[in-house]
Formats: sequence, structure tokens, C-alpha cells
Amino acid sequence: MSFKAPSKEQVGNDLGFLSHRSAIEMTCVYHFRHALFEVHIENVDQMDYLNSLEVPLQLDIWTFAAPGGKAAILVPEKNVERFQDQLSSYGIPFRIDVENIRPLLEEEDRLMNEAKVRGSKRNGRSKIGFDRIYNLTEVYGYLEDIANNYPDLVTLVNAGHSFEGRDVKYLKISTTNFEDKKKPVVVIQSLLHAREWVTLPPSLYAIEKLVVNVTDKDLIDKIDWIIFPIANPDGYEFTHTEVRFWRKNRATGYTPGDVCVGVDLNRNFDIFWGYHSTDNVCAETFHGSGPFSEPEARIVAGILHKYTSRIELFIDLHSTGSMIIYGWGTGDLPPNALRMHAAAIQMTAAIDAVKAPWNPNYTVGNVALIMYKASGITMDYGKKLGIPYSYIYELPRHRNSVGLDRFLVDPAFVYQAAIETWEGIKEGARYVRDRLNEY
Repeated sequence: MSFKAPSKEQVGNDLGFLSHRSAIEMTCVYHFRHALFEVHIENVDQMDYLNSLEVPLQLDIWTFAAPGGKAAILVPEKNVERFQDQLSSYGIPFRIDVENIRPLLEEEDRLMNEAKVRGSKRNGRSKIGFDRIYNLTEVYGYLEDIANNYPDLVTLVNAGHSFEGRDVKYLKISTTNFEDKKKPVVVIQSLLHAREWVTLPPSLYAIEKLVVNVTDKDLIDKIDWIIFPIANPDGYEFTHTEVRFWRKNRATGYTPGDVCVGVDLNRNFDIFWGYHSTDNVCAETFHGSGPFSEPEARIVAGILHKYTSRIELFIDLHSTGSMIIYGWGTGDLPPNALRMHAAAIQMTAAIDAVKAPWNPNYTVGNVALIMYKASGITMDYGKKLGIPYSYIYELPRHRNSVGLDRFLVDPAFVYQAAIETWEGIKEGARYVRDRLNEY
């Protein structure tokens, strides 16, 4: 079985939509007539073969899969037939989940706009609700308001600038201005991958429950918090204004004419860098020119470095999958893997107790064993620095009655995603607080 990839020139021409201001981008990708495939991976050869098709067939791999798992692949209309032929000839089972993604994009946009209109009539001081997904400007405005309204509890930090020069902001929440060195620190991060919109509401809800509507006072009295809602501001802004399914940052200069742009920030950290990622700029898991080549990754690393001695729990929010996973991304296990697994079990139990009934229970495990091998990831870098409990949450998918699924978000699910994820975060925070100095 052989597959002849197109020339570099062909790839460059075909992949222009990834970087140049085309009609697709200028209409917020409503011209995307792409099909979403569910591909069943049965062995390593099939996994490797599927990954080899990513660039030549312009595949957008939404979820990678290890043997025994299912990958979600978005395929351009012009390559759907070729993709099916390649899968069939290689004996890889598949089904078309969505024949045309465009109506679902339009539906998501319609639902968000309707929610925005309803929200504009909301009374009260907060500019943020849990009724829809908010854009970068709205979120930053909210962070500023929170810091101004609660100066004795909240500090707004501008940690630096993104590749395109945007501010990168996070909140420090503490009753003691981070001066009590005996208090553990919990760090919550979201939107390192720009298109994973559903991860934003839990970060904002954590702020709400720690600052505005406090119902668990022990969490703020005994723990200091860092909440980093938008770790990839350039990419996130791009998903709102241009390409909804953009994953990476917006770094340029990696290919002539910037035919392909962007680095997967969750492959850019200095831990096993390059082992299980790619140097192909056009791929979704392009790892950059070297560890910490990207300013956004350097900013996250700087935060973790600054408070390494006190951070007990780091949670990096992603989607989709209903999983809590831990390192190492190579498949090896850290020395305290059993403790990490036990803590994750308790967090998943807390989530499952309040989760939406149509979603499966959360699963727990090593990322390489239940998903796929990955290198240069933030979770592993945190572990390398000595953070005892460092995780990725893969938030659940939600399909509504018209088919909104995976990265697409129904506003009706926003609040549910926020509250159930917060239950897991609370459980994890209390777990590490109660076990200080036991390792």
C-alpha cells in the first residue's frame, strides 16, 4: 500500500487557507464545507498512517487516538473522497459523523448571538455570566473589574505579551496577598488550545466562586489561587474573528511566505521536547523551533517557576473527552503516580456526581496509555518543576438536538460545564491541602 504525497509546492498552495486572509476567514469560516469523520484506530500502523495523511490531505485532527481509540478528523470537502479511499484501502474503519460542518458553525453562531442579546438585559454588576462564550475583550474587561472591585483579595497581573503583542493576563486570588508561604497554591489554566472554548467557563466560574459568590470559604482562607483564563490570546481572538477551529498560536516566520503559521503551545515546553510532536509547520502539533520558542509558553513557564515551591496542584483545562490525565506523556509514570491516580479518582467522582446525565463518567489514567503519547506539554513541565499534582482535564463533549458537538459549544451547556468542572477542582484543591508535606 503506498500513498504519494503532493509536492511542497502543492501543499503550500493547498494550505493557503490556513494562513492567508481568504473568503473563508473573512466570513468567519462559514464557507467551510468540511466533513467530520470518526476513525477507529486498531493498531500502531493505522495510527501512524492516519497521522501521515494530515498535511497532504489538509486534515484537521480534532482528537488524536491511540490504538483502540477513536480519532475525530475534519476533512475539507475536496479531499473527502480521497480520505475515504485511503482509509478503506488501508483497512481503517470509519464513519462520517457530520457531512457538512457549516450548518453547525452557523447554528453555534446563532445560539451565541441570541444568548448575547438575552445577556445584555441582565441586571447586576458583573459583565460576565455563564450563558455563552465571551471574547477576549470581554474577559479582560471582567478581570479588570474583579481586580478593581475586590482589591484586598484579587491582583490582576499582566505577565507579558503574545506573539502578536496582546497582553497576557491572569489573576492572583489570596486573602494574604500571597505572603503566607505556608498556604499551598493551586493554578488553573485554560485556552492554551484556542478552539477549546468550553474550557473558559470553568476558569471564570472559579473566579466567581472564590471572589464574588463565595460558598466554600475554606478554599480561599487556606489556599492561594492563580487563574489563567486565556493562555493563548492571539489564537483565541482568531477563533472569534476568522477560523473557529484554530488550535495553535499565531506565530509567523516558520515557512516562506507564511504559507503555514502557528505553533502548538502544548508541545513547546522544555520537557521531552520533540519526542512525540512534529517539525512540520503545517501540522496541528508543530512544536516550534525549540523549547520555549513561543512567548506564550515562556509566560506560562515563568508563572510556574515563580511559585514552584508552593504550587501543589496544576490543572490545565482542555477538551474533549471526559478524562483527567497525568504524565508522563512518554508513557512512563512519575514516582507518585499512585497518589496522582488516587487524587484524580476523587476529582472525577466529584464531577460525576453532578455531571450532565448524557455524558459518560470521567476516566482517569496516564495520557499515553488512555489517549496518545505527547511531548513538550505543560502538564509534564509542571511535574518536571516539582509540582506534586499536575493534570490535564479533558472536558466532556456535548451534542445538542441539532448536533453541536466537540469544540462547538451550545450556550445551554456553558453553565453545566462550569459547575461540574468546579466540583472536580474543589475536590483536588482540598485533597492537596489536606496532604501537605506527606511526600
